[in-house]
Amino acid sequence: MPDTLKITLCQLNQTVGDILGNAARMLAARERAKDSDLIVFPELQLIGYPPEDLVLKPALIERAVAELDKLAKETGRTQGPAMLVGSVFVLDGELHNGVALLERGKIAAVRLKRELPNYGTFDEVRLFQPGPLPEPIVFKGVMIGVPICEDIWQPDVCRHLADFGAEMLICINGSPYEINKDALRIESVAKRRAADTGLPLAYLNRVGGQDELVFDGASFVVNGDGSLAVQMKDWEEQELTTKWTKTAQGWRCDRGEIAPLAEGPEEIWSAMVMSLRDYVDRNRFPGVVLGLSGGIDSAACAAIAVDALGAERVWCVMLPSRFTSQESLDDAKVCAEALGCRYTTIRIQPAVAGLDEMLADSFADQAVDITEENLQSRIRGVTLMALSNKFGPMLMTTGNKSEMSVGYATIYGDMAGGYNPLKDAYKLTVFDVCRWRNEHVPRMGLGPAGRVIPDNIISKAPSAELRPDQKDSDSLPPYEVLDPILMGLIEHEKSVDQLVQDGFERETVARIERLLHLAEYKRRQAPPGVKLTSRNFGRDRRYPITHSFRSA
Repeated sequence: MPDTLKITLCQLNQTVGDILGNAARMLAARERAKDSDLIVFPELQLIGYPPEDLVLKPALIERAVAELDKLAKETGRTQGPAMLVGSVFVLDGELHNGVALLERGKIAAVRLKRELPNYGTFDEVRLFQPGPLPEPIVFKGVMIGVPICEDIWQPDVCRHLADFGAEMLICINGSPYEINKDALRIESVAKRRAADTGLPLAYLNRVGGQDELVFDGASFVVNGDGSLAVQMKDWEEQELTTKWTKTAQGWRCDRGEIAPLAEGPEEIWSAMVMSLRDYVDRNRFPGVVLGLSGGIDSAACAAIAVDALGAERVWCVMLPSRFTSQESLDDAKVCAEALGCRYTTIRIQPAVAGLDEMLADSFADQAVDITEENLQSRIRGVTLMALSNKFGPMLMTTGNKSEMSVGYATIYGDMAGGYNPLKDAYKLTVFDVCRWRNEHVPRMGLGPAGRVIPDNIISKAPSAELRPDQKDSDSLPPYEVLDPILMGLIEHEKSVDQLVQDGFERETVARIERLLHLAEYKRRQAPPGVKLTSRNFGRDRRYPITHSFRSA
């Protein structure tokens, strides 16, 4: 048995379903880690995570099984470390999420995920069968416990591994980002398992975007005494070789890199940038197009897009009507110039006039109302979709979570598009990240430094500009009131009575709750957008469209 080990942790991006490509990236990483004893990859690295119902296709399973066998043979054919690879396994006709040790040309051991998450964005229970409580894998005479993601969020698996002689724990993960989750992983999960077992724990996470989820990496190692030995980078791929030493008290990871992690607006901006980049690139769009209105939401989306894709792949379009102010025209142009992206103006008044004329007989004797406002938004949506269809860029939508919560958006109008990086960001959060971006250049950003979002866009009162002198506050409470109410209703499932006890006016809370429920049908037809909070409008929150419940 050795008294030292070199274990390389590979915090990689992965593409769901790209089994051959994922395998090739693993082999390339193994080649770079020739001097290591063991190289470790994240959960379901071979097929990509989360696979959703794609994993139910027999052809995918067959390809994954065949490719895992090829990877195993490679460990016997070429020099390099043994491999711990997350993949799918079929045992006794049942599908499992598991991990294999590939060593000396064969699959030396397989362990299966025991705890299958069935909450929030996770529904692994409908895809996989739980494995038995796992026993350690013997590698070079060392007993290594290999729990998989949710296995360490509950105490039983790690305790069982320790009881059966595990000397260290290596946990492979596909843990999606949400605000402040890195601290939760370390303090509330990993350190507790280390305290439970007295064993060091390496926590390896994937990185990259997958539809509405984004993975922040931020892998780490804690020793059995709870001390942080290694902290890998967040929001980027990284391969890090950790050094382990056998002491009289057991195995310890030598202190290594302690990378600083993004916090607050920086981590939120990073999540939006990475998710958009991977969504656009993996779906093979040449770039994006968006309506740049002169307001803060579209300006934020333009800046996110430039940081994600580069200015040359971002096309901003101003679509003024007769209600668009000169201030908005000026602000939009200044923003596009600061970002360095393409900027076009297309006036929608001819289309508005044409529809007014077309509908004149049908609308005779009817007062002008929100219908005419929504027509403007839908004309903009049709125009932007035409540009997307003709030239190929994906249309971004730009509505924030506050607006989507209460239905302050036009279905088939400003909701038309392919992806929305602000979908899970409340309006006050949008202000925060814009102020941050003006003062910082994101680590992973491709955009310019400086104040890319004009101060006037941040400071002026938000308005849809669909009628004269319109302000958001005409229809909604101030965002300083609205956002905390929405957080209470959505993130914490509070009742009207509870929010009244928190100090909010009953009439306001009851109205917001009603709007929240009424807008469910709109949200079901909204484009995807990155999850930032614990309750995004997607799988985290699955409400019926048709229901009559009100909490007061």
